[in-house]
Amino acid sequence: MDKTMTMKDAIASFVHDGDTVSLEGFTHLIPTAAGHEIIRQGRRNLTVVRMTADIVVDQLLAGGCVTKLVSSFVGNSSAGSLGELRRRIESADPEPLEFEEYSHYGMICRYLAGAQRLPFHPLRSYAGSDLPSVNPGIRKVTSPYPGPDGGAEEIYVVPPVNPDVTIVHAQRADRSGNTQVWGLTGVQAEAVYAAKKAVVVVEEIVEDEVVRSDPNRTVIPSHAVHAVVACPRGAHPSFAQGYYDRDNAFYRSWSHISKDPARLRDWMAEWVYGTRDHAEYVAKQGEEFWAELAVGEAMSLPVNYGRRL
Repeated sequence: MDKTMTMKDAIASFVHDGDTVSLEGFTHLIPTAAGHEIIRQGRRNLTVVRMTADIVVDQLLAGGCVTKLVSSFVGNSSAGSLGELRRRIESADPEPLEFEEYSHYGMICRYLAGAQRLPFHPLRSYAGSDLPSVNPGIRKVTSPYPGPDGGAEEIYVVPPVNPDVTIVHAQRADRSGNTQVWGLTGVQAEAVYAAKKAVVVVEEIVEDEVVRSDPNRTVIPSHAVHAVVACPRGAHPSFAQGYYDRDNAFYRSWSHISKDPARLRDWMAEWVYGTRDHAEYVAKQGEEFWAELAVGEAMSLPVNYGRRL
């Protein structure tokens, strides 16, 4: 089945006002272009689930799209702060943001529980933490099995998360949605399986034979995917292993842009609202800009999967 769609059509079909939307990609393969299209289409009252709430979340907030954030980290990826997010949380400016915080592993467990349709997922790492005191979703249950000392043991648990839609970025997929990722793989697969619908954005769509030649690189299989969108350079300013490098200069500049609401509005007007789609965003940057982010080859060695003679 051919599941390819344009970005505009995929967002229109699968992201609706009031939805819970997961946007995953850990440092690598962040679905920025999808976030921009959500902003262009004026989605409202979204709950965004993202382990590392970073620049794309700051931009979605600036676009008025988000009323609740579920995350385990907020920040500009070690390069500064997120001005819009800070204004919303610290002073409810221009309006408040509901924030639900977990640890990184707590978020992973929520995705695992969601993907496996479990009522909760246990973990030990909240012992001694103050997170349970600020998040009532983190609870304790009594294990049905004896603990190390033979007595009843209490353990922390987190609830599942089942987004209405998960959107991830990847290097390549075939037309039916078999999606291949290498480098940092993050929790893309778990986030996709936890969701009701899934949109995969890729650097390129390849023929079935390419995917079949290296099946172990298929992190997300086609049966879990509802739409495939080809969007080269769609993870910028993050990177796509083997395609382009991280735009560190942009990360450093974002703190200054987002700190000033007027400057942030100007940036959004020029680079998001002022571009029809991501292809226009890419063209506006210019080839010299992209040449600076080009990467050389570091090819993996062939693997012999074997075949019948």
